[in-house]
Amino acid sequence: MTTMTETSARFREFKMPDVGEGLTEAEILKWFVQPGDTVTDGQVVCEVETAKAAVELPIPFDGVVHELRFPEGTTVDVGEVIISVDVAPGSGDAPAVPEAASAVAQEPVAKAEPEAPKGRQPVLVGYGVAEASTKRRARKGVEVPGPAAAAIQAEINGHGAVVPETRPLAKPPVRKLAKDLGIDLATVTPTGEGGVITREDVHAAVAPAAAEVPAAPAPVVAPAAPAAPAVEAVPGARETRIPVKGVRKAIAQAMVGSAFTAPHVTEFVTVDVTRTMKLVAELKEDKDLAGVRVNPLLIIAKALLVAIKRNPDVNAAWDEANQEIVRKHYVNLGIAAATPRGLIVPNIKDAHDKTLPQLAAALGELVSTAREGRTSPAAMAGGTVTITNVGVFGVDTGTPILNPGESAILAVGSIKPQPWVHKGKVKPRQVTTLALSFDHRLVDGELGSKVLADVAAILEQPKRLITWA
Repeated sequence: MTTMTETSARFREFKMPDVGEGLTEAEILKWFVQPGDTVTDGQVVCEVETAKAAVELPIPFDGVVHELRFPEGTTVDVGEVIISVDVAPGSGDAPAVPEAASAVAQEPVAKAEPEAPKGRQPVLVGYGVAEASTKRRARKGVEVPGPAAAAIQAEINGHGAVVPETRPLAKPPVRKLAKDLGIDLATVTPTGEGGVITREDVHAAVAPAAAEVPAAPAPVVAPAAPAAPAVEAVPGARETRIPVKGVRKAIAQAMVGSAFTAPHVTEFVTVDVTRTMKLVAELKEDKDLAGVRVNPLLIIAKALLVAIKRNPDVNAAWDEANQEIVRKHYVNLGIAAATPRGLIVPNIKDAHDKTLPQLAAALGELVSTAREGRTSPAAMAGGTVTITNVGVFGVDTGTPILNPGESAILAVGSIKPQPWVHKGKVKPRQVTTLALSFDHRLVDGELGSKVLADVAAILEQPKRLITWA
């Protein structure tokens, strides 16, 4: 194994980074490089799955890959060296790579001893991807690695991060877009608030870049290492055992922790949402909402935000260590999403400040990002209340478990025609059942009932969105 002295002189080691979210390990899903490949500062070298999302890791220096320390499918602790790079190729013969490391896809390699940080430390870029292709788009510019933990924490809290002046300001999804399009963010003129580069800015830079820069030759793709064998059912077997890891492991730990820490209370109400469905149909034709998705979830989300505004004490958290109730003066609205990797709950930062068109756009972005597997760990942290729409599965209602650290979660059942007494007559009306689970340490029965009743009242008479807001 390369010693620390040799590493400092010629070799640089890249360690499994931490995003400041309390993550302790990640599984290597796929290597995009092999020993002998040339890498550049900012180039993605592997995809890993943390307990919260699948993310890509960029290397923060130039050189030639010397050694991959772990094969695909291995779970690695944060701080462990996963790859070493020869930053001065041609300076003599490099130390021999152990046979196990050269065949990294076949057998795990012994973990490297922890070493003191050296030089610039890499940090995690908080966005994942859908199923990766073995071919990588050629990069026309150099992209710097992701923001430091303090900057990511600022993003979690919904505020702008303090970033060095030499680094363009842009959120992780925008950086991913620029990387995929081969656009150097340093050449993009920002139009967002505070000098932040937006998606529109990146798209605007594509046409001039395409006219000025000739098409890059197709990259030489190194053969990908064989993927870790998937768990398959043996014909005739009565049982199949599946390792618990990644998102599923995180879900299990979070749900057990929540269920046995916060005393849950769940209340139900069945409501006529016919007028809400009519409003949704009208809003779909509204030119001010052109280009965004309008559905019942949008109105339900707005109704919950108004109910929280009318009952602000429900928006709180329990601080066990300090024995304090922390009342939040902002709402980071979580939306439970079922993805191929499992259940995730990204949230809309400062949802209480958004107009209906802004909320619609944020919901659309959240859902599409989750389906594509690009939800960042930062997007799933800092939530205050959550909505879970079990109605999309044809379910009438449920007793949802709180997202850890949150005070309440609203479950929305399926909306379907039912006989209902309306203006003294039984008529078919669009009806749904709402269920609100809340932390009884924070929320008394009266407060929880008021919140649920307010949401139901708004959905029954959507004009209350105006009169109560």
